[in-house]
Amino acid sequence: MQRNNAAMNYEHTPVLIVGGGVVGLSAALFLAAQGVRAKLVERHPDLLMHPRARGFTPRTVELYRQVGLEPAIRAASYAGGDQFAWVAVQADNLAGEHHPVEEPEDDVPQANLSPSPFAPIDQDKLELLLRERAVELGAELHFSTEMVEFTQDEDGVTARLVDRRTGDERVVRADYMIAADGYSSPIRKRLEIPTEGPGPFFHTITATITADLTPALRGRPVNIAYLQQPRPGTILMAHDQAGQRWVFGMGYMPDYGESVEDFTDDRVAELVGQAAGIPGVPVTVRPQIPGTDIKVLGFTIGAQVAQRYRAGRVFLAGDAAHIVPPTGGLGANTGIQDAHNLAWKLAAVIRGEAGPALLDSYHDERYAVGHFIMQQALARWQTRVAGEDNPPLMDYSTVTFGPIYRSAAVIGAPDGDAPALPVGQLAGQPGTRAPHLELARNGEVISTIDLYGRRFVLLAPAGDSVWVEPARRVADDLGLPLDVYRIGPGGDLADVEGRFADAHGLTGSGALLVRPDGIVAWRAQTAFDDPAGALEEALRSLLAR
Repeated sequence: MQRNNAAMNYEHTPVLIVGGGVVGLSAALFLAAQGVRAKLVERHPDLLMHPRARGFTPRTVELYRQVGLEPAIRAASYAGGDQFAWVAVQADNLAGEHHPVEEPEDDVPQANLSPSPFAPIDQDKLELLLRERAVELGAELHFSTEMVEFTQDEDGVTARLVDRRTGDERVVRADYMIAADGYSSPIRKRLEIPTEGPGPFFHTITATITADLTPALRGRPVNIAYLQQPRPGTILMAHDQAGQRWVFGMGYMPDYGESVEDFTDDRVAELVGQAAGIPGVPVTVRPQIPGTDIKVLGFTIGAQVAQRYRAGRVFLAGDAAHIVPPTGGLGANTGIQDAHNLAWKLAAVIRGEAGPALLDSYHDERYAVGHFIMQQALARWQTRVAGEDNPPLMDYSTVTFGPIYRSAAVIGAPDGDAPALPVGQLAGQPGTRAPHLELARNGEVISTIDLYGRRFVLLAPAGDSVWVEPARRVADDLGLPLDVYRIGPGGDLADVEGRFADAHGLTGSGALLVRPDGIVAWRAQTAFDDPAGALEEALRSLLAR
């Protein structure tokens, strides 16, 4: 393929996304919400019907809240209410004695940490919502379209696309490309980016089934069961609340000649009966890809992280950047948060608000988080499935809310190499997620989280307006959208709980600068003699200006 050939008639897109799973769709949505109309290509004809992830963390739901998707997620959830509790058990078979999975308890109730509770929604249902909302906001989505070749140069990426239905080819020129093409990632391999970590270590088949397993449950609540029968590492995951629809998963051994094709309907039915402890139970195995009769899928479970999340103008996201064991449901959430971190940065560079060097912070921030999540997911796998109990487990809230970003896009992150802070210690430190706090505006109670999503935000106590005019002047000088809010009596927003300053680590006339992704970028704990100069210096540094 030629490079830098101005004579060729390319289609142009600011961002080309390869892969139409939950991460690619999220990237398209987050970019569209930032006003960047990306083009997404997916080689399969439609979305996968397999549920895969069965719930999403409050932090992930906060990100979808920013783009107006939380109400639809709640409406499509398989369990109502804000007090949903995920029940995980270990047993020999489903009918046998259940032992609850024991992990560290959260120090702080999640309801106190976020306005967005855990979302019990299947990944396939979420992907339908993501596709609809992304298109509504202007993203271009092309299924049955495969990227078969690409090159890049200092100005962009040139990709050759093939319509798998017609064989037609076309060439697209993109300013940037996001590889969301899965754990085997042909793009990552083409870029020769190595991975580190244990790598693939377990192969599993999965099937979605209908079977009445209520006799095995005997009224006991179960969302997922880690079982020893018919083989260690077997799982039964509830796909409804009535004990009728399930996801069945079991390890298989391709190195010893087993293949996905060996698992016929009759064999899956027999294995489900063994796993449930009720041999002979009628089982219906359901297709998993629309328009096909594919009923059993093979997945590789592993733990690895790409050594680089960026190569020139190509960025890895989701499983292309990291694979983690499914225990704890951390993989999809981590990939979605990759996409969110990258989207606002790409948008800022494309709009000319930031220098290209801002994009280097994507690797610096998400690579460290990828390692941390890989270790925590692997620890949960060893505890739940392998029967080992030696890795250091952190409580789920700390894993969800506690990661620390250290990069040039953060000024003053906590010293040391701790990957995360316990949630009880979070108090507006740069590099951490800005705290959730209830505020009131015109009689309506909102969250601080609702202030973030599209632009930088400066928060300051209402008692002193020393930051207001300097901030607006700096924003005008830099051509940067910046929202300024004074919190407290007489300010723009009322402090419902009366703890704004303490929750954000401010004293006196301090201020907090929050990035579009809700991460604290910079904090002035007290006033400066020259607030405009201090803020401008911080913004220029953060945005690589």
